[in-house]
Amino acid sequence: MYEKILEFIKEKPPLYAQSTAPFWDDEHISKGMLAAHLNPDFEGASRKLAFIKKSVDWISGFRDIREGNKLLDLGCGLGIYAELFHDAGFAVMGIDYSCRSIEYATEQAKFKHKDIKYIYMNYLDINYENAFDFITLIYCDFGVLPPDDRAKLLIKIRKALKKGGILILDGFTENEILNFSETRTVRYEMHGFWSPVPHMLIQSNYVYPETKNYLEQYIVVTENTCECYNNWNQIYSIQSFGDELRSAGFDDIQFFDDVSGQLFTGTQNTLCAAAQSNAD
Repeated sequence: MYEKILEFIKEKPPLYAQSTAPFWDDEHISKGMLAAHLNPDFEGASRKLAFIKKSVDWISGFRDIREGNKLLDLGCGLGIYAELFHDAGFAVMGIDYSCRSIEYATEQAKFKHKDIKYIYMNYLDINYENAFDFITLIYCDFGVLPPDDRAKLLIKIRKALKKGGILILDGFTENEILNFSETRTVRYEMHGFWSPVPHMLIQSNYVYPETKNYLEQYIVVTENTCECYNNWNQIYSIQSFGDELRSAGFDDIQFFDDVSGQLFTGTQNTLCAAAQSNAD
């Protein structure tokens, strides 16, 4: 056990080192994530409900919604965005890699009589062609992925969009880490978000200035287990965001401060891109 802990903390993790255990599908952690998602005033899992509604109104206004316009919500979570998109007139499909979230979203859609299709899968495995008018990947989920996965996903998204279809996605800017420093804290908890049993939590922050990445690492040590959860993210500029999108074949890209459509100023923690697919 001690060797495993030392292995995790003895040196700076290599870029995009993987976690040792599932995060979204962990039986205990997913309960905490569910509760966080359902809190309309907490931004640790989803944005505040008022902002989500503003985002949906903005995205829905990109063009007149015709009956049957299809929207794919990648990383749909509990279906908060998906339900609002459905109410706005879209035919909605949501994909998420958390079984608990998909089960909850499906139950809610059935209870509320909303015709939304939810699929439990890794959205890196999508394989659609010319199927959707809009695809959303928001709350800065894109930068969590390693560069190769991001490149492959963007190509799959472009293929999944109809000609003229629009991808909405966002990422963090350097403003997000102005007060982020390389630190380490250790604490003991009887129970908490990371484990239902007594555990030691070692939380470390790392910055990778050469590649514009940062890492929030959580090492959870119980009497019998030691797991390491690496939460990566990419810092973007208009140039770097645009380069990744253009490399995947998107040729009409607009930038905004956030996914509510605020005009780009470069002063915010986020950067939103609306990228149109004009390829056949």
